[in-house]
Amino acid sequence: MSSKAQSMAGEQLLIAGDYPDPTILRDGNDYYMTHSPFIYMPGFLIWHSRDLMHWEPMCRVLPETNGDLWAADLVKCNGHYYIYYPANGTNYVLYADNMRGPWHGPIDLHIGGIDPGHIQDRDGTRYLYTSDGNVAKLSDDGLAVVSKQEKVYHGWQYPQEWETECFCLEGPKLFFHDGWYYLTSAQGGTAGPATSHMVVMARSKSPLGPWENSPYNPIVHTATAADRWWSRGHGTLIDDAQGNWWMVYHAYLNGYHTLGRQTLIVPIDHTADGWFVTSSREVPRITPARPDPGDDFADGKPGWQWMFAKEYAPQALHFGHRRLAIDGKGHDSSDARLLMIMAQDTAYEVMVDMEASKGATAGLVLYYNENAHAGITIHGTTASIVFNGRTVSEHSLGKRGKLAVRLRNKAHRCEVAISHDRRKTWTVLADDIDVSSLHHNTHGQFLSLRIALLAAGNARSQFSRFSYKPLN
Repeated sequence: MSSKAQSMAGEQLLIAGDYPDPTILRDGNDYYMTHSPFIYMPGFLIWHSRDLMHWEPMCRVLPETNGDLWAADLVKCNGHYYIYYPANGTNYVLYADNMRGPWHGPIDLHIGGIDPGHIQDRDGTRYLYTSDGNVAKLSDDGLAVVSKQEKVYHGWQYPQEWETECFCLEGPKLFFHDGWYYLTSAQGGTAGPATSHMVVMARSKSPLGPWENSPYNPIVHTATAADRWWSRGHGTLIDDAQGNWWMVYHAYLNGYHTLGRQTLIVPIDHTADGWFVTSSREVPRITPARPDPGDDFADGKPGWQWMFAKEYAPQALHFGHRRLAIDGKGHDSSDARLLMIMAQDTAYEVMVDMEASKGATAGLVLYYNENAHAGITIHGTTASIVFNGRTVSEHSLGKRGKLAVRLRNKAHRCEVAISHDRRKTWTVLADDIDVSSLHHNTHGQFLSLRIALLAAGNARSQFSRFSYKPLN
């Protein structure tokens, strides 16, 4: 197949790990970005940068989420900050006077569609776009929809021979520049074939259209399955403080759907005929954001890196003496309480000391969902290697007590080992667990394979000295 997209020579990884559907905002010399939280809580981790190239996690906005939260739009309008997002078949808005909060809401906008995109016209009227090219008018404060949805954009028709997942017009992002309103959209589906996703552009003299598609579409696209990044899409255009243009978007690393969709950036040129295309200009080499998720549990509260799945249960966490105790729930790895971090690398090592109280099951697992996970659990004097909800093997520990657990994931081949002597010597219990299929194209849900501390049963499991490091 062929693609009209410009050279992607300047494309670089910006944030490593499962940070899909990036929405980015420049506020003077500060840049802020957030991503889809899906089923993980707390939701909407805000990233901050002073130069667009180097990012650090700043805060989480929404402790307890109200469903499966998808692609949002992070907005500053009339001196206030907003996050518009879809969940439960409707769309919501959060608002704040400071990016660090407090954030108020969520307020139900009672409007369908996904992937909301906000725009304010030159007269101050505010609009909210959603998927399928639909738009509705917002109240002046942006906290209510005050008109019916109207379909005003039909997308860009890519060649029929292109291999995609679906037409799927979504991800609208809008801005105004030099007398034109510009609209970028995602098409082609977000997963499936390597060439599925793309970013297309249109422009209009009015935020309500009519919209003229760019002759340079698609702006970003995976041309073939040989590309390093698959399913490139969901892009937002942004200018930096020096007047340069960029597009931030997401993609899967070829062969590593388990890591989810990662955040990328590519330089953009503004053409003489008023369009935006990917640029071949030389740009500084970026060191992707990979903040250390290790934790000695000395702060007495969960760090930015930790998240629950399908629940928000801070009351179940107990800190003291550089140790974390987690109240168990459920019976085994398929229904346990999980405290998770993001994997950032194609090969990594995780270590933690853990102990299961009487009546508890403690574990360290790579977790996609209740039917797709792998790792180790300990209960009483038995260690179990688990895979996809079943026990693969059992090993006697000799006695109950604390032990160290090490999990290495090298290009989807996992090794699990334990140590009884404070990590001086290790006993390998499993050395070839294949987790390559634990991703969206197999199991759905648009998630990633995350590292989880597991606590099941009716008692507490204890954890200490948690560490993560990439492997060569």
